[in-house]
Amino acid sequence: MVAPADDLRLDVRLTPRASRDCLEGETRLSDGRRVLSARVRAIPEKGAANEAILALIAESFGVARSRVTLIAGANSRLKSVRIEGDPATLAATLCKILSLNKENA
Repeated sequence: MVAPADDLRLDVRLTPRASRDCLEGETRLSDGRRVLSARVRAIPEKGAANEAILALIAESFGVARSRVTLIAGANSRLKSVRIEGDPATLAATLCKILSLNKENA
């Protein structure tokens, strides 16, 4: 028996040195993959931008920062992030984030 997943995994395209920290919604990459687009004010040095995106995701999803981890992409704009928690609740929050960004676009 396999235990159910207790997390949500996201691919995020990060833009550092932005004017504000925000999750911008879904975007499609040139290879067709869909990712969450995000901006942070932090610079991409010494892990500052990585820490900023993890903190922003934690705040946006209403979870502790310790429950959000970078699983791939430490030196890339394209990141894979794991958020620990109830998958249904996290998915609902993601849907809210995406719909709010569509309304504001």
